[in-house]
Amino acid sequence: MKNAGRFRWIVMAVMTAAALAGLASFRADAQSEYLRGDRMPYDAFDRLPKTDLEVSGGTIHVAFASGDIALPREKIFDWIRASARAVSTYYGRFPVSSLRLLIVPVDGARVRGGTTWGYRGAAIRLPLGRDSTEENLKRDWVIVHEMVHTALPDLDDRYNWLSEGLAVYVEPIARVQAGDLTAQEIWQAMMRDMPKGLPQAGDQGLDNTDTWGRKYWGGAMFCLLADIEIRKRTGNKFGLQDAMRGVLAAGGNHEKDWSIDRVLSTADKAVGVDVLTHLHDEMGPKPVTPDLAALWRDLGVKMQGESLAFDDNAPLAAIRRSITEARPK
Repeated sequence: MKNAGRFRWIVMAVMTAAALAGLASFRADAQSEYLRGDRMPYDAFDRLPKTDLEVSGGTIHVAFASGDIALPREKIFDWIRASARAVSTYYGRFPVSSLRLLIVPVDGARVRGGTTWGYRGAAIRLPLGRDSTEENLKRDWVIVHEMVHTALPDLDDRYNWLSEGLAVYVEPIARVQAGDLTAQEIWQAMMRDMPKGLPQAGDQGLDNTDTWGRKYWGGAMFCLLADIEIRKRTGNKFGLQDAMRGVLAAGGNHEKDWSIDRVLSTADKAVGVDVLTHLHDEMGPKPVTPDLAALWRDLGVKMQGESLAFDDNAPLAAIRRSITEARPK
C-alpha cells in the first residue's frame, strides 16, 4: 500500500493477547511501536542497527524492529535481494539509490501488508510473520508491490488508483521477467481478478471512485489497456514498461511530487505516442467498461478446466508474449 507522504496512514489498532485469548494478529509488546504512525520507519532508522544490501543501482538499508523471526536473517536478505532484482529487471535499475526497509516481526507466517513513504527519502515498512518459512517468502508478492511504489512520483490522493494499479500490474510481470513466476500463473490471475476493477453502479470514473476494486484492479486494468495500446501503436516495439522507465529516467520516483499530467505526458514522450494521456481522459472522469472476454480472446488466453492455455494464433498473442519478456536494461 502506498502512502502519499501526507501522513495518511491509519493507525492500526493493536489488540492485547489477553483481550483476544492469544489469537491477536499483532502482539501488543515492544514491537508494536513500529506499527504506529507516519514517522515510522524514519524514527526507527535513527536508532536501529542496519544492514546494507547492494542492488542494481542502489542500496537497501535493512533494519529489524525488536522481536524474533524463525528464519535466519541471511534467508531474509536473500528474499529482499531477489525482490529487488525483479523490480530492477522491470525498470532497468532499482528505482531509488537508497531505500530504508524496516522489518517488523509480528505473529503469523507471512508478510502482513506493507507501507511505502517518500517524503524523507524512500522507505518501506513490512510486518513479517515470525513463523515465516522460505516458501512463504518465495510466494510473497507484497515486498515487490511496495518496491514498485518507489518508482512512481507521489501523486494527489485522488490518483491513488494509478499508484496502486501500477503496483498490482507490474509486480507479477516483474517476477515473471525475473524468473520467479510463470506467464501462465499471472495471466490466469488476471483473468480471475481483473473483473473486480470494472465500474459498478454509481461509478464516476477512476479519478472520482475511491473503492477498493477500482483503486487496485481498476488501476491495473488501466495499465493493461495502456500496455496493449502502446504496443499496438508502436508495432510492439514499446510498451508500458518503456513508458515507466521513461518516467524514472526523467527523475520521477516516489521521493518527488509530480502532477498526474506530468507523469502521463513524460511516460507518453518516452514511447512516442499519447496513449496514457488519452486513456486517462477517457477513464479518469467517467466509467468505462472494457469487454474483458473479448480482450482475453484476442490475447490468446483461455481456461481449459482449471488450467490456463495459450493460443499463439490469437490476434494479440505476440503482444501478450512481449509483455512478460524481459527487456534489455
